[in-house]
Amino acid sequence: MNILVVEDEIPISNVICKYLKVAGYDTETAYDGQEALQKIETNKFDLVLLDIMIPYLDGFDLIKFLKPKNISVIFLTAKDELENKLKGFQLGADDYVTKPFEYQELLARIRAVLNRNSKLTNKLTHGDVEINLDSHEVIKNGEQIELLPKEYELLILFIQNIHIALTREVLMEKVWGYDFVGETRTIDAHVQRIRKKLGWKDEIKTIFKTG
Repeated sequence: MNILVVEDEIPISNVICKYLKVAGYDTETAYDGQEALQKIETNKFDLVLLDIMIPYLDGFDLIKFLKPKNISVIFLTAKDELENKLKGFQLGADDYVTKPFEYQELLARIRAVLNRNSKLTNKLTHGDVEINLDSHEVIKNGEQIELLPKEYELLILFIQNIHIALTREVLMEKVWGYDFVGETRTIDAHVQRIRKKLGWKDEIKTIFKTG
């Protein structure tokens, strides 16, 4: 997932990007409306965190260029008046976060918006991997990746539970079913193949004695 952070206060922008990167998101920054507009014209973004009071082209004007591109928008602003919130939603904002905010709350709102919009498009994305839930196609950098059925189901489960440690019992229940009889090495083998096919060395982590 690629997120554009449009925030003219550089320290705030830096901290937001730090938290987003730890959470596994790719980020780019813009410090005014004109710079943001140039970047959305030349890059693909899944979501824009958009401060309203930015130079040259404010957030209310900039969102008019974002919505035709089907880019999700969360407004970041110190303004908490109802009138501004209503205007933001009327212009197509997906959510509205008032400063100061807790970064864990911001991450939760980002996940909620991205998950909600992925259900509308019936697609999941993570980094450079896109999954079409209708056709079961897995695309990485424009190239289709062939996964076995259980590998595909595991991949979906992992992406839908980013940063959540899933025990082998949960994986067996969700993917193989309650009546699965076998060794957990089966799960390990499937995970290894997913890592190899997608080139994911660190995307799927094994946590000792957890999952």
